[in-house]
Amino acid sequence: MLYTDENSKYIEGIKNKALDLGFQACGISVACRLDREAERFEKWLSAGMHGTMKFMENHFEKRVDPRKLVDDAKTVISVLCNYYPARKQEDPGAPVLSKYAYGTDYHYVMKGRLKELLDFMNDTIGEVNGRAFVDSAPVLDRAWAARSGLGWIGKNSCLISRSNGSFFFIGELIVDIELPADAPGKDHCGSCRICLDACPTGAIVEPGLVDARRCISCLTIEYRHEFPAGTGSILNNRVFGCDICQDVCPWNKRAEPHHETLFEPAPGLLELSAAGWYEMNSTLYRQLFGKSAVKRAGYRLLRRNIDALIAAKG
Repeated sequence: MLYTDENSKYIEGIKNKALDLGFQACGISVACRLDREAERFEKWLSAGMHGTMKFMENHFEKRVDPRKLVDDAKTVISVLCNYYPARKQEDPGAPVLSKYAYGTDYHYVMKGRLKELLDFMNDTIGEVNGRAFVDSAPVLDRAWAARSGLGWIGKNSCLISRSNGSFFFIGELIVDIELPADAPGKDHCGSCRICLDACPTGAIVEPGLVDARRCISCLTIEYRHEFPAGTGSILNNRVFGCDICQDVCPWNKRAEPHHETLFEPAPGLLELSAAGWYEMNSTLYRQLFGKSAVKRAGYRLLRRNIDALIAAKG
């Protein structure tokens, strides 16, 4: 289905439906090859900054061109889903869990709702072919969200919204209907470098460029081998993921707690003491993280991370 002036009348309905489904924002961009991002991504790979994440080398053209993912793709519809929690972990000495992993795995929550949004478009517009993506396929989520006017990619490489900060999940619908695009987001980081200075491992090697080999989040989630001796000392007491560069970002002073019940933590998770974490067994792991994104690591890797933190304490 091609764009006509008449198609613009559907924009308000699509965006309102996205809000009704629990997304905080929705933006639209033209499906095309991301030439500038492709060049940066290729340099990042060539420098080996993806570390052991060899899967990042796969499907390069699909990653930078959504038309390789969806036949006759014309439009990328991006959505944001807030996960900023109202409550944090209670024991200040406990291993720190990234906020995004408190509740139900976002892949399941968002993908179903994006499919509902696509169904809505089919019901109201006519036949629309498309696919939903939530961080599980070769799509440059942040680039599309920025192009869709939902924010800008900050110096910590996170998407930042001027009104809501950066504690959001990103998802897309890539569809074959042509719709008028939103204006891209403008950069509002200015001269600020708080995130660069706060990163304890120096993983943000320059504005917008993160070396995954140094990133605590990548080390605790994506690095699948046994840790070299002494690794625990650089993890800054992080057990799964890392929010440091987001926690210090001035724009996150505007972050508001989510209202999504599925993102609420399992009973006992936020109350778990340092000793409770150190004694974590597979039974407690399943109880706390049975529906969480922590399953991505699995018990063995989470236990490896915990043991590294224990060793760092001497």
